[in-house]
Amino acid sequence: MLGAAFLTACAVGPDYHKPAADVADAWEPLPPWQQAVPADAQLKDRWWELFKDPVLNDLMEQALTANQNLRVAAARLDQARDQLTIARADLYPDVPLSAYATPNQSTVQNDFKLGPAVSYEIDLFGRVRRQVEGARATAQQAEADFQNERLMLTASLASDYFSLRELDAETDVVKRSLDLQRDALNFVQSRHDLGFATGLDLAQQQALYEASGSQLELLQNQRAQYEHAIATLVGIPAPGFKVSAVLPADPLPSPPVGLPADLLQRRPDVASAERAMAAANARIGVAKAAYFPNIQLFPALGTPGAGYESNTLSRLFQAPSLLWSVGLSASQTLFDAGKTRANVRFAQEDYAAAVASYRQTVLAAMEEVQNGISGLGYLDRAAVQAVASVRSAQRAYDIASDRYQGGVDTYLDVITTQQTLLSNQRQAVQIQGQQYATAVYLIKALGGGWQVPSTAKLTRD
Repeated sequence: MLGAAFLTACAVGPDYHKPAADVADAWEPLPPWQQAVPADAQLKDRWWELFKDPVLNDLMEQALTANQNLRVAAARLDQARDQLTIARADLYPDVPLSAYATPNQSTVQNDFKLGPAVSYEIDLFGRVRRQVEGARATAQQAEADFQNERLMLTASLASDYFSLRELDAETDVVKRSLDLQRDALNFVQSRHDLGFATGLDLAQQQALYEASGSQLELLQNQRAQYEHAIATLVGIPAPGFKVSAVLPADPLPSPPVGLPADLLQRRPDVASAERAMAAANARIGVAKAAYFPNIQLFPALGTPGAGYESNTLSRLFQAPSLLWSVGLSASQTLFDAGKTRANVRFAQEDYAAAVASYRQTVLAAMEEVQNGISGLGYLDRAAVQAVASVRSAQRAYDIASDRYQGGVDTYLDVITTQQTLLSNQRQAVQIQGQQYATAVYLIKALGGGWQVPSTAKLTRD
């Protein structure tokens, strides 16, 4: 019993303990943006449903099914799980079935043998257990990498989708401005024909109208590029793929940010970096096990570990033919020119690098979340000012038009206020688009609702 307990508990190398990482106590929201406190303060895995956009929901379903990069990550995850199965197999005996039929020429007698040839490494110093520990951590890292690829995919799709919607809204602004400018051009043309407007007034309005037309073409080109990018993400060839133009209508959601320490559980890239540390720590134990003897249990040469032997085939499975044989071997390296010591140092340095990478990943995660929170605060204030600027520009344009029609001012004032109104309207729409993009960025920075699995055991079950 004591020997079995020793074999179970003893494993060379350090046991893994997650190193501490510096995290802030709280985020720094900027007014008027405040941390949302919904009834459920956690992001859901299907976080894009916060935006209540059925078209986006359908595109997400297509991407999660058909995106090729996600399929690559899924294959890598399956490979890592298979590697864990391979590593676990070394905890158990290897039992091939062996059979021999040997004619003996000197006595004219045959020799038949049948039975399993069991071989087993007695894991006295924990080399195999550390390998299993490392393979389990690597499989968990692959799971986190898969979830991170999924998060990056959905965030990229949402970002491209809302960029496309922002261009839809901006295109709508330019089209409405074109209608206004076309009416103004017809008005100036009629006044010019009657001799009440100069050729300069007509040329200025014509130039403004044509410039807005060229801006519309550029916007449509940008929209097409986002449409093609979305097609690739959802696994559909770009030619022929279309997303109908729709203006955003639902209000921008406020993602629940939680506390900074939550990132250690909510970001799959942080979880991946932490599991990489655990795997690196296990490799130290594997390297240190080379200092100790390797002990193998195996059958005698040419004989099954247990089975049957007889000189006649008819009596092979009778009781007198039963046999068993077992051997024990131990090998120990006496001189390797410092190879084992260098392997241990290499594993320790690999672990130190993994710790630094983990802490850097945590710092980068906190930076991204704080940028998202600050960005939403700045953009909220900018959006309020942009709406006010559009109202002021509209008022200025109406006054300039009335004064020109009354013969008080030149048409230059009308042209100037038209340009200002179009510029302010486009800026307001662009800020709204940036708000959506920043909300997606913040949700991605928060981990998109993914949670570290509650169990540390990864199996195919």
